[in-house]
Amino acid sequence: MSAQHETGTATTTHRVLILGAGYAGMSAAIQLAMRVRRRVDVQVTLVNAQERFTERLRLHMTATGQQLAELSIPELLEGTGAQFVRGWVTAVDADARTVRIDDDQVLHYDTLVYGLGSVADMTAVPGVDDHAYTLDSPQDAEVLADRLARLGSGTAVVAGSGLTGVESAAEIAERHPELKVVLLGRDEPGAAMNPKARTYLQSALDRLGVRVRSGVEAVKVLPGSVELAGGESVAADVVLWTSGTRVSPLAAAAGLAVDERGRIVTDTALRSVSHPDVYAIGDAAAIRQGYGVMHGTCQGGMPTGVHAAVSIVRTLKGKRPKPFRFGYYHTPVSLGRHDAVVQFTRPDNRPRRIHLTGRMAARYKETVTASPWPTFGRMKKMPASGAFWPHGGRFTRVAEGAE
Repeated sequence: MSAQHETGTATTTHRVLILGAGYAGMSAAIQLAMRVRRRVDVQVTLVNAQERFTERLRLHMTATGQQLAELSIPELLEGTGAQFVRGWVTAVDADARTVRIDDDQVLHYDTLVYGLGSVADMTAVPGVDDHAYTLDSPQDAEVLADRLARLGSGTAVVAGSGLTGVESAAEIAERHPELKVVLLGRDEPGAAMNPKARTYLQSALDRLGVRVRSGVEAVKVLPGSVELAGGESVAADVVLWTSGTRVSPLAAAAGLAVDERGRIVTDTALRSVSHPDVYAIGDAAAIRQGYGVMHGTCQGGMPTGVHAAVSIVRTLKGKRPKPFRFGYYHTPVSLGRHDAVVQFTRPDNRPRRIHLTGRMAARYKETVTASPWPTFGRMKKMPASGAFWPHGGRFTRVAEGAE
């Protein structure tokens, strides 16, 4: 604990350090700072590599040259009492309760909120690191946008047929009709959707001229092509890699208990099972619900940040944190600027029969994409407004002793 002197009286300050200002980390920082802003014995510090908030849901738009708003993290934190530290987290010592920033600054904590999210896995397939582009940051997306703009003609290959791959392929095809766009992946685009929604998605890609190659696996990226399992080669002037993600190795290096993907294993309150003074949120956490381990999305990430903040406040008051429960409710996928598919889901992420398509779905998708930043603003005025999400009923219950 650190000592702080107020009007001659020694008081202890509980230092809460939040790593990462993504959707989950920002939710945790705003929620916690506003809930403890009248307390002089709690200090909240948010660490992030950049001052600009990254709208990951819009990076495929940045990648095609579309200008997005500059969203300032320090400006949003004004009036909350939270401190902001800009820098890269280079080491975590979970036993000493310290975090090293840019190798030369050491921050101490009493409670850590670990929200360093996932990035594209560029190590699993040879050549990706050298010859492929990613959408891990606005800077990465801007570099790709510049390359696409200068290409003139040729072939852009999007490797990975998940939601990011689908949205990216559609956006590139719409903004650059002079290019051939190829979408490669093991699964069919929209594989998790109901048949009608999946058919609409695939028809939209066809209308945009996207050539879909499903049931294939990229095994090597070369300067002018992508090599597939079986020996076939696909010509490529540009390769965007969206196939698979990985998390930072910092958690494992710190001695925190992690799963096979390097995510911090949590208890029902989102605390590390090996270090209860560490909360893990968003993509960085392996959070078990009744339907299995959550996958990283904005819709689930923000609630984890809010829950961690509320749990910390409860603990500071001597109360026991409540279990975290979350149920999925939709999968919105943009197909360019004026088309989309929204698949509504059961809490365990299985598709329901109901879905939206076309312009109505595009408006829905844009509303969802634009909502996080205004939501953070509302949290500043009314923190409780962020504490509502679908809990998932029976789908999210974890059996006693199954943590």
